[in-house]
Amino acid sequence: MDTIRQIRFVWKPALFLLCLVPLALLIAELYGLGGGLGTNPIEEIQDRFGNWGLRFIMITLAVTPLRQITNRNWLIRFRRMLGLFAFFYVLMHFLTWLILDQGLLWSAIVEDIVKRPFITLGFAAFLILSALAATSPLAARRRLGKAWQKLHNLVYVAAISGVWHYWWQVKKDISEPLIYALILATLLGYRGWQKRSRSRHAAQLQ
Repeated sequence: MDTIRQIRFVWKPALFLLCLVPLALLIAELYGLGGGLGTNPIEEIQDRFGNWGLRFIMITLAVTPLRQITNRNWLIRFRRMLGLFAFFYVLMHFLTWLILDQGLLWSAIVEDIVKRPFITLGFAAFLILSALAATSPLAARRRLGKAWQKLHNLVYVAAISGVWHYWWQVKKDISEPLIYALILATLLGYRGWQKRSRSRHAAQLQ
């Protein structure tokens, strides 16, 4: 089996199932299997989804650097799936807050989004990821042309907003959001270094 067929029929399905493991573990704990969800299950569910959303954002952003460093171009074939799972877990985080935490009380929801900065940042990240997920199919990419890449560069804005949202939310113990911030800073630093390297190379060719 050639590499393309192996990715399509073996590795992509395997990755899809692997990405569902956090959801499966959470459902199992809802039914009393495993360690349980503690004394505040709604908050625990919301935090779990939010954390996995951030993790998948970081993993998605790491695909291109890994491809460039290792010269394994086939890694790019997993990026869209990983990005969609990032959106899925962020969506579940948002819906948990919207339905289970806020009870669809729209006046309170709007007030929180407007008056609580960490929620404003999280909501902004959610809106950006929603736009990226909606325009991820190849047909949308063709329709948007060059604007597609500009739009999808907003993933970095969503990542920064997401990490900032988490940082402000925890208030005291910032150890975990600090880890995300350091990972994101590394990825942004690599992107900036790559951009400068390409600019210097282009200037040398002129």
